[in-house]
Amino acid sequence: MTESMWIFEKEALLNGFTAVAGVDEAGRGPLAGPVVSAAVILPPDFTCPGITDSKKLSPRAREFFYQVILDGAAGAATAIATVEEIDSLNILQASLLSMKRAVETLTVQPDHLLIDGKFTIDASIPQQAVVKGDSKSISIAAASILAKVTRDRLMAGFHEHFPEYEFHRHKGYPTKAHRLAIAKWGPCPIHRQSFKGVKEFCPQRNK
Repeated sequence: MTESMWIFEKEALLNGFTAVAGVDEAGRGPLAGPVVSAAVILPPDFTCPGITDSKKLSPRAREFFYQVILDGAAGAATAIATVEEIDSLNILQASLLSMKRAVETLTVQPDHLLIDGKFTIDASIPQQAVVKGDSKSISIAAASILAKVTRDRLMAGFHEHFPEYEFHRHKGYPTKAHRLAIAKWGPCPIHRQSFKGVKEFCPQRNK
């Protein structure tokens, strides 16, 4: 692990903060399922070479790092925003809401937040938005892994209820197979009815 992944955390510690939480989400792009966020506080002596943006890791690597992070973190939590909230708020606001919930679920109170992306969340805690933070900050990278693994497991569970869509394969993302399944079967209760690729098949939204 390069020292550069600790730059934001070390800067916060130098500024007097003692519990820095990285925050990230998974699932903004899919046509189905909730958006999941995670918040992770890592101790300064945490070490695990290879942790980076979850999108750059294989499923097996993500599962491995998921447990390493949970075992080594000073605090870790996940939270969701539901499909209904995504449709009513929009995906950006729902993502920020799920991030806020993840932070509020932490059993260790953070005093500084590193948020992946351009936006901060609705919280009184000092915070910093870090564009592409999941490849720049170890805490945000850890949060991205927890969020991704948690969401993938949720979508695999939804496959048991709606097997015709094969959510265990594409996790709700707009693959060709998923789009064809929506066209054939219509949307199911976990599809995001406000999203292009789904709303066209929701007569009640097109009235």
